[in-house]
Amino acid sequence: MGILTGYRVLDCTMAMAGPFAALRLGDLGADVIKVEPVQGEWHRFISAANAMGNRVNASFLSLNRNKRSLSVDLKAPEGKEVLSDLVKTADVFLQNYRTGVAERLGIDYPTLSKINPRLVYVSISGYGSSGPYATKAGQDLLLQALSGSMLSVGRETDPPTPAGLYVVDAVTAYNAFEGVLAALLYRERTGDGQLVEVNMLDSIVTLQMQELSAFTVGRKPQVRSKEPHGHVYIRAPYGVFETKDGYIVLAYTPLHKLGETIGEPSFLKMNDETDTWTRRDEIYAKIRERLKTRSSDEWLEAFAAQEFWTAPVYGYTDVVEDPQVKHNGTFVEYLHPTEGSVKTPGFAIKFSKAPSKVERGAPLNGQHTREILRDLNYNDKRIDELIQKRVLAETKL
Repeated sequence: MGILTGYRVLDCTMAMAGPFAALRLGDLGADVIKVEPVQGEWHRFISAANAMGNRVNASFLSLNRNKRSLSVDLKAPEGKEVLSDLVKTADVFLQNYRTGVAERLGIDYPTLSKINPRLVYVSISGYGSSGPYATKAGQDLLLQALSGSMLSVGRETDPPTPAGLYVVDAVTAYNAFEGVLAALLYRERTGDGQLVEVNMLDSIVTLQMQELSAFTVGRKPQVRSKEPHGHVYIRAPYGVFETKDGYIVLAYTPLHKLGETIGEPSFLKMNDETDTWTRRDEIYAKIRERLKTRSSDEWLEAFAAQEFWTAPVYGYTDVVEDPQVKHNGTFVEYLHPTEGSVKTPGFAIKFSKAPSKVERGAPLNGQHTREILRDLNYNDKRIDELIQKRVLAETKL
């Protein structure tokens, strides 16, 4: 039995943040029904790196395992009736429409909570449900720019630097996931459902708890160095360094020991408490010149002997083949009915008594329309009528 076995989640989300949150609920055993328009969620037609599959692309595949797909036109009265019947059976409803869309469709929290007062309704938005930015589109890069984080890395002469992952989408997804679990716990104690609101702007700003507190409480401004120091609020050494054959990272290393190891006598005269802040550029430049003289493996071995905090800089090939990643079972492999053997990142949280697993791969659009409606006691004749009217759509394997 999964931790959320017996709970039903209606996933009316698209793109990354919402589907990722719903995926995590499905990984814990919830019956996640992906409610899609009859043409399918737009992520079915666009993928990161344009990595298209046989019938399911890589992006959609990665964000929609452990879900069933119901394809329904929510603008049609009969489609709204189908959703209303589903809401009566649901525990959680997730949506990430632009502000105002849920109200126009008649699937906002006040409306659905009247149908099911125990419903946990999660609204995910770019900037919040009200305010000057409420109607703007929220997208990861835009929110990174607004968060201030792009100016916490890089040289002072570099342009603002985005993260190498969709960090805003990811942290928003986990906030929504956490919000669902907390609201379900509240419901277990009180019997009441509630509205849970998560937005991308608050998610990425609050993620920078330490950095922004250094600014607001400590009154330390963001000042980027001349050298590519790893972060404006961290002392040297901290960053990426070129070696004879590649790159490694080095963090928080005692200067005296580091000076002895790399043959830099000036470090023996420096103070770890003061110089590591005031002489960051000088420290970085001297480390850079020393590390270019030997290979990455040579330096990693020497630094490991001193218990320095260091690591190689990986590409994705290295990540997949890393022995600790393999030991942890970080990736899962399974057979998908249309895509064949699939290998994707798996489950970040491990439970001793209720482990997560892949029960089903990402569905085709409307693959489970008939199955889901049969659960609601719709007969095949009625389902066929709604499919013929294009209120519903189904796709067969």
